Amino acid sequence: MAVAERWLGDWARQRESQLEEYRLMFRAFRRDRLAVISLFIILLFIFGAIFAPYLTPYPEEGAGSPNTAQRFLPPSWEHPFGTEYLGRDVLARVLFGGRSSLSIGFLVVIIAVGIGMPLGALAGYFGGWLDEVIMRITDMFLAFPPLLLAIAIAAALGPSFVNAMIAIALTWWPWYTRLVRAQTISLRERSFVEAARGMGVGRLTIIFRHILPNIFTPVLVQSTMDIGSAILTGAAMSFIGLGAQPPTADWGRMVSTGRIYFLHQPWYGTFPGLAIFLVTLSFNLLGDGIREVIDPRSRRAA
Repeated sequence: MAVAERWLGDWARQRESQLEEYRLMFRAFRRDRLAVISLFIILLFIFGAIFAPYLTPYPEEGAGSPNTAQRFLPPSWEHPFGTEYLGRDVLARVLFGGRSSLSIGFLVVIIAVGIGMPLGALAGYFGGWLDEVIMRITDMFLAFPPLLLAIAIAAALGPSFVNAMIAIALTWWPWYTRLVRAQTISLRERSFVEAARGMGVGRLTIIFRHILPNIFTPVLVQSTMDIGSAILTGAAMSFIGLGAQPPTADWGRMVSTGRIYFLHQPWYGTFPGLAIFLVTLSFNLLGDGIREVIDPRSRRAA
């Protein structure tokens, strides 16, 4: 009974300590105005992409249906962002374009983390020949400029949203492999890992239950900042015709088409370009904010 009571007391104190840590993190995040504003902008764009058919009176135009009788109308109350060369409402196209642009950002990072984290943990923990093989493959991918390699892969697979996502993800995972490997090397000799090893815990269990959870913080910060970069890269792929194909709305393709008419109808390319700029900047500022909040030393300094 005494052992059980002591265990429950230790668990309660640990739980209270964790809750207090979360409260301190929330307070620190709330004080970071740039991070809060960035999170609001990101959530606003996500909300607009999810509920795009209900936020515009022209959902069929957002989905790709032309309306040639309304070509190149300037911004007005009826069309706040104006219309484009096929008469479609630009605001509707921007809202629908957020679906493909935001999706490619999140999916690329999820795939890259899913590949890079296990490989980096295995390389860092086991070392030896396994480390050499994984890191030399990683170096092969890092030897090429990421955008150029993504363009080459997408061109070989064929222009489409899925192929562009795969191409970008295949150039993104080596960065996470290097990051996780470095963190794993620093953790594998820690006392809690040694204790788990001495108790006979399996090596894969140590990696996935004891090491990976402890390197989640730097991965979270890096992935938050990388979402914006992935969105920008996806827009670049669409700009040159290797991303989502018409009639699917995509910010990069809208900028590409809008540049043709920029001198006389600048609104078509300007608004999707502003969307790319705001989302990319917001993810970078949010990543900086999360890093400041999670790091206790930075939080105390703030």
